[in-house]
Amino acid sequence: MRWSIEFLPFVSWPVIWALAAFGVVLFALLLWRARRGALLRALAYAMLLLAIANPHLKQEDRESLNDVLAVVVDDTQSQTIAGRDPRTEAIRKDLEERLKVFPNLDIRWIHSASTAGDGDRDGTMLFTDLAKGLADVPPDRLAGVIMLTDGNVHDVPGNAAALGFDAPVHALLTGKPGEFDRRLEVLRAPRFGLVGGEQPVEVRVTETTPGDAKSVNLTVTRQGEPPSTKTVRIGEKVDIPVKVDHAGPNIVEIEAEAAPGELTTVNNRAVLTVEGVRENMRVLLVSGEPHAGERTWRNMLKSDAAVDLVHFTILRPPEKQDGTPINQLSLIAFPTRELFQEKLDQFDLIIFDRYQRRGVLPLLYLENVAHYVERGGAVLVSAGDDYASPLSLYRTPLGQVLPAVPSGRVVEEPFKPALTDLGQKHPVTRDLAGAKGDQPSWGRWFRVVDVDPRDAEVLMKGAEGKPLLVLGERGQGRVALLLSDHIWLWARGYEGGGPYTDLLRRLAHWLMKEPDLEEEMLKATSRGQTLSLERRSIKDTIEPVTVTAPSGKEETVTLDKAEPGLWRKSMTAGEQGVYRISSGKLASVVTVGNANAKELSAVTATDAALSPLLNETGGGSFWLGRNQADTSPLPRIVMVRGGHVMHGADWLGLHKRDAYHVQGVRLFPLFTGFLALALLLGMMAITWFREGH
Repeated sequence: MRWSIEFLPFVSWPVIWALAAFGVVLFALLLWRARRGALLRALAYAMLLLAIANPHLKQEDRESLNDVLAVVVDDTQSQTIAGRDPRTEAIRKDLEERLKVFPNLDIRWIHSASTAGDGDRDGTMLFTDLAKGLADVPPDRLAGVIMLTDGNVHDVPGNAAALGFDAPVHALLTGKPGEFDRRLEVLRAPRFGLVGGEQPVEVRVTETTPGDAKSVNLTVTRQGEPPSTKTVRIGEKVDIPVKVDHAGPNIVEIEAEAAPGELTTVNNRAVLTVEGVRENMRVLLVSGEPHAGERTWRNMLKSDAAVDLVHFTILRPPEKQDGTPINQLSLIAFPTRELFQEKLDQFDLIIFDRYQRRGVLPLLYLENVAHYVERGGAVLVSAGDDYASPLSLYRTPLGQVLPAVPSGRVVEEPFKPALTDLGQKHPVTRDLAGAKGDQPSWGRWFRVVDVDPRDAEVLMKGAEGKPLLVLGERGQGRVALLLSDHIWLWARGYEGGGPYTDLLRRLAHWLMKEPDLEEEMLKATSRGQTLSLERRSIKDTIEPVTVTAPSGKEETVTLDKAEPGLWRKSMTAGEQGVYRISSGKLASVVTVGNANAKELSAVTATDAALSPLLNETGGGSFWLGRNQADTSPLPRIVMVRGGHVMHGADWLGLHKRDAYHVQGVRLFPLFTGFLALALLLGMMAITWFREGH
């Protein structure tokens, strides 16, 4: 219960103050002229003003409210290094025990973590989370704010007025003064590059405090290549060339050697991905003779704007003698020397469509094609009965790289192409439309060449279970053999047709080593806070996947089999940055949230960012870090009524607010009614009597 005086004036306060000013002037004039009863007149006038002000005695029934202390715990990625996370937990528990001795103090624990789901948040946002946590707390109840952090805060307000409250802010720093760390900065990294070219990555090695070393070794690991080492000077920019070997992601890992006594090696490494893009796919199509399927190949390749097609059809073989003079033939001479010797390596894919040895291409040029494959080229042979003849391509120097030996027999009977067990797993044929079920839903073919595969993979089979689609790897290149020339039936829609476009395009891209069509592939994608892992393999079992978070934490994940040749798993990503995924010899990277998160760019503890705001609010910073997870003693906590400086060398202060909630109010008038009238009239009568004598 609390008593006080409350005024409920009959007129506005400006009018009362104007009347009071007039009374003061009148009283001064009376004193100057030495009038009798001047003091009595002033008292009478004051009583009149008091009656107009209408004073009341107010009785309040109050309920005391507890003060509120906000404790913000920094749970971001930089707190997970150098033993800070167990140190933070020890400080939190000690602080919780000490605050129990204050009975009228409510503790509001606020945890701040920049997780992968916070794509718009870049860095440690303690004050943003503080504002959210205190949204329902009146400013006059806030006793103070204590932050458990390493000091790397990226949303510090420009001044104390921006906080929205008047209370001290203190920082309990989980690190140690003068921490040393070396880090690798990626200044410029290209996202795309043309296949076969190089893209420079600009990096720099920096240190928080100058060390003894003037130079440092960088280890550069490119996908599929042994590591290379380069020596660079600390603080200087350097370009690292990244060779774009293939379309799709080209991964390069750059790591600076660790320095003695540095805080962490997590930020010494950068994993980058350069997406390889083909400028144009150059394809050489050689048709041995006109036939119904020739247009199928030409239409498919010409419909793709990314394909530069060179197509020749041999219409007049050398043995054809019809007496027509050469100068009367409207035919373009086949530029064999230019195509198969001078510019052979410029083609990404060579297709032989029903081609057989007829003296048009010298055997030396076919031997060049075989060497082209072994050096990394791609050859596709679409064969008919020509492949089983004595003039087969297999009977040429090209046969040494072809994946199947012809028996000389051609099976001519209706059949539906079917996938083999391997074909159900292989990315070229795995999910072709119409392939599922006991019987494929596509149309029939009528011819298949009998062959014996050698060091090859059979993905499709035809009549009598004979191989229909055979793939092989030779040296650094790849070859494919389609053992029927009836794929044009699918293109014409015979008996419903079939997925000829998907099959031929996948086949061409597999030959050119497109990553999305590799038999063994590890892939990771992210959406929000969900990390999706995908492993493709033609094996029956696969190895577990190791997921390395940006902070260096590793987690082993066992994938679930989704369908033949495909395993998947989803997991929650708790950090922002670049995740590294590995399984055996396969590796991949994926970015979750911000790839260049501020969290791990600078990890040494500091009070520089918070000091201006702490000083303005009267708070202080206290270094609590020691070796490993040990902590220094916490400062004493003191409740004070007020003051500009709310901390000392070994203590921190909280503002004692004495906030309350009013439950009821009663008013008692003090100068109204007959009592006030009697006093006023009596004072006027005394004044009149004094002036009359």
